[in-house]
Amino acid sequence: MSADPQTPEAEEVAQPYYIAAHDSLVDEPPRILKHGDSFALFDHYGDLASRRGNTLGLYHRDTRFLSRLKFTVERRSPLLLSSTVRTNNAVLDVDLTNPDIQRGETLVLAKDTIHITRMKFLWNAACYELLVARNFGEQTHTLLMDFDFDADFADLFEIRGFQRRSRGKVTASAPAPNVARFVYASQDGLARATEVHFDPLPKELTSRHASIELELPPGQRRSVTMSVHCLVGVEQPERRVLHALRSATRELRAATRRAAAIETSSSLTNEVLCRSMADISMLVTDTEHGPYPYAGVPWFSTAFGRDGIITAMELLWLYPDMARGVLRYLAACQAQDEDPAKDAEPGKILHETRKCELALLGEVPFACYYGSIDSTPLFVALAGLYWQHTADRATLDAIWPNVKAALEWIDRYGDADGDGFVEYRRRLDSGLVNQGWKDSGDAVFHDDGRLANAPIALCEVQGYVYLARTLAARMAEARGEGALATRLTEQARVLRERFEATFWDDDLGMYVLALDGDKKPCRVRTSNAGQLLFTGIVGVDRAAIMATTLASADFLTGWGIRTVGARERRFNPTSYHNGSIWPHDNALIALGLARYGHSDQAARLTATLFDAAAHMDLRRLPELFCGMRRRRDKGPILYPVACSPQAWAAAAPFAMLQACLGLEVDATQRVARLRYPRLPESLLTVHVRGMPIGDARVDLMLRRHGSDVSVNILNRVGDAEIVTLQR
Repeated sequence: MSADPQTPEAEEVAQPYYIAAHDSLVDEPPRILKHGDSFALFDHYGDLASRRGNTLGLYHRDTRFLSRLKFTVERRSPLLLSSTVRTNNAVLDVDLTNPDIQRGETLVLAKDTIHITRMKFLWNAACYELLVARNFGEQTHTLLMDFDFDADFADLFEIRGFQRRSRGKVTASAPAPNVARFVYASQDGLARATEVHFDPLPKELTSRHASIELELPPGQRRSVTMSVHCLVGVEQPERRVLHALRSATRELRAATRRAAAIETSSSLTNEVLCRSMADISMLVTDTEHGPYPYAGVPWFSTAFGRDGIITAMELLWLYPDMARGVLRYLAACQAQDEDPAKDAEPGKILHETRKCELALLGEVPFACYYGSIDSTPLFVALAGLYWQHTADRATLDAIWPNVKAALEWIDRYGDADGDGFVEYRRRLDSGLVNQGWKDSGDAVFHDDGRLANAPIALCEVQGYVYLARTLAARMAEARGEGALATRLTEQARVLRERFEATFWDDDLGMYVLALDGDKKPCRVRTSNAGQLLFTGIVGVDRAAIMATTLASADFLTGWGIRTVGARERRFNPTSYHNGSIWPHDNALIALGLARYGHSDQAARLTATLFDAAAHMDLRRLPELFCGMRRRRDKGPILYPVACSPQAWAAAAPFAMLQACLGLEVDATQRVARLRYPRLPESLLTVHVRGMPIGDARVDLMLRRHGSDVSVNILNRVGDAEIVTLQR
């Protein structure tokens, strides 16, 4: 992913941003909510009090504003009945009941007498809770409820294991009968505070504890509201819980309507798709430039260049507005100057941005960091794909200077030694060691296990550059810049020839992982080479060989394709990058297989990933999972600190369906082509509503007949043509 979670085995490299695995995120998976720059990880009770106390919390701008919350009834923990996040990801619903309550030898309140619901949601830098207690007994009960809470203002990088030099002091007080307040003496000068508000008025309130008594007649309900506000600067909290709930629900509903809709004949597949779209809607943050998908919760809940671009690519056929938002946001953040501390150079596209104290102090370099070798060519490629899908001339004109600046960066800085390949090396020791999508410290290595030395030219990055130049040539042609189009086309042709001659390895049956700093090939079988199919740089004959290699037992597990072949020296199916399964990686490979006509293989790969999702908590595909082979009556094995939800993983099922359909959109010609469409055996029909082709919209019904698929147009708004190519 995107923050160098290096493995402890890689002692050869520094590991300042390694994600410590003191706690597993898959052992009682946390209940997750997100809105804007805030997210929360609760235990199943809706508290922040489990043994995973160093991870749970309410976070805002990469800082934990509430680190503890424990709810008790009559000084006892309630009994858990159910706990679930609603399918739209807006609300956490928890159902509880009282345990047996005794005074000495006397039972004063029998278990199951009081039913308690907790409804929690986030909106505009605050967490709101509506707690309702109902008495099902025959007597009036006065119920004592206690809330213990605390705020540590821990930086997210601290929680991940980063050792900071020093930190500010937290001061707690109760400035009003219903308000507790925590103030952090920030070292970066930015005022940070947490306010906890209660209604009704607590019987007792201290800076870290509240007691509330409710009189409950038989059959009656009473409610308690609590809101926790993350205050930065002079922000004023919204204390009206129901107003906040209506606003949050309305906003999320509007977000889910931005995309085309898909319904299939499989209820299980529909559940996976619904959860995926709900996750996308939750992770999307509306910026001044448009919607942007934050990468993932908990470690990457911010804007990442590579992740945002690939997520937008995966969803482009359904949700082009996201691509426009990503392009405009990244264009606005494009580097203008050289800054070694940020790995920044003119024209380079953002890797990530952070708003936490350690970033603002410069103790970590990620306030505005550019250490990504692939974000820049991927930005150009996304611009070209967006133009191809929408023919949106206004957006193309607006970002065209940024596209040209990115192309200039590729030529000048990306290929610093002039050998024709784009490579990376960090400018300072504080930067990321590896700067491709596999950015853990041990992810780029030779066949004997030695780590590659920089500068490193990754195989898939050359494919991204080829795709960028090819698509940029089409954009230049559309803008009447014929000379530029010709130059880009020639550059793409030369790159393809040089790449084929340098990176292909007959013995591997695929392209080598990379060239190291001595121009020696890393002769390792990896999924990186599989992504080359997506870019179109591969010749047809070698694409067929690659398809066979990727379908072998070395890679294909029954749950998806591994990142590294099973016979490679550093293969480890429980590692982050060296043998695990990443949904987005599989999606790009599936799109590449479809591009070269291997639709049946793409459909089979799609089926494996949907099968994996069906075994996941909430039907949610995580950032990654372990690369063990599929066994009878056993689900996929989870990775302990994977982000879930993760944007490019949530978008992967939609991209894989696009691969099955063999869908290619050309809005400039007002046509969508379905090349050799196939459906997994689990699907009889797929109904797509409102698929955009430029400014037109089309409803399609696809039906499987054995191995063939029929395509019917159910509705069409605007001028668009559907062309189906069958074998």
